[in-house]
Amino acid sequence: MLYQFIKRLDTETRLGQRIISHLIPERYRKKFSVRYKERSRTRMIRKVCRDRKAQVEDLFYTCLEHISPVTEPLALISQVPFSGGMLLNRLFDGHPAIHARPHQLLIGYPEENRWPKIDLKDDPQHWFEMLFENTVFVFDYASSGHCRKIGEQQAFPFIFLTSLQREIFSRSLDSLPEVALRSVFDAYMTSYFGAWLNNQNGNGPKKCVTAYGPGLSMSEDNMQLFFEIYPDGRLISVVRDPYAWLMSARKHEPEKYGDFEQALGLWEADARAMLRNREEYDDRVCIIRFEDLVGKTRTVMHHLAEFLEVEFVESLLVPTFNTFALKGHTTMQDRGHGKLDGPVQEDRQLTGRPEDIIERMSAETYPQVLSRALKF
Repeated sequence: MLYQFIKRLDTETRLGQRIISHLIPERYRKKFSVRYKERSRTRMIRKVCRDRKAQVEDLFYTCLEHISPVTEPLALISQVPFSGGMLLNRLFDGHPAIHARPHQLLIGYPEENRWPKIDLKDDPQHWFEMLFENTVFVFDYASSGHCRKIGEQQAFPFIFLTSLQREIFSRSLDSLPEVALRSVFDAYMTSYFGAWLNNQNGNGPKKCVTAYGPGLSMSEDNMQLFFEIYPDGRLISVVRDPYAWLMSARKHEPEKYGDFEQALGLWEADARAMLRNREEYDDRVCIIRFEDLVGKTRTVMHHLAEFLEVEFVESLLVPTFNTFALKGHTTMQDRGHGKLDGPVQEDRQLTGRPEDIIERMSAETYPQVLSRALKF
């Protein structure tokens, strides 16, 4: 206030000019002048910041006014963990015609590995509670605002409003004249992608949704429910050499996969499930080798693009999270940031000589699965 008074004297009297020139150095006069001129803008900025709560509410309702229905079929990527399923989903991530979920599909109910059975007589809010992925993966992402440890401790922004998701789910169902099983899952996918505020690939027409759901394909009941809801859906399973798979599984979760026979029993059960699913659902199921996915990425992704009826684009060769490129996977050689360029070089150094166990438990099933897998 004092400076403003003296400034007025500066323009009106010689006394003011003397005071300004002798008591306030020129560099400070410039700063004061700029601040004085920007005073109204400063007040505006402070007001906007004080009104931030109202802005969030405005954003919430703006999203509700512009809901984009997600009704495309689901392409489920499923097999035992550590077989390359998440990697494959990352390759689909940047395709302009695909809604790719950024993390594991965790709609299992009442257990994680069981496809939820929806009763259309139930209350819609109960459907949402069954499908809602209230797990450490999704909850941590949504609450912290970023996705952690994606490829060598990378972190990416992930802005997700769970309250918005619930509201979109309800509104999507309320807008329908009649609700079917597929409608419930479409409403959930609509709510998921609608509540993901910083989705970089949400615009434009889509052909399918891709999601990685390890273990879901092992159950015959799960697959029956899946194809009942998505008769136009697709299942992609990645089979990995049992020795290489065991090495990777033990490295990441030694407590769970430390017992050779128990771990390989899970691998063998999954391999048999692949054969059953391929036999039961025919050309809606595709089996690929992990070694081909890494070593012959372009050829494999060309075929999978045809399988999903989308155009092949170069982004299918680069694993991304929300279109941001990831660093190379730990079990593959890579040339350039995010580029896949195999083949895989596995360091076979398991102790305890599991070769006999692997041979005994996979000698029959593994060749059968390879005979049904794509040949490149």
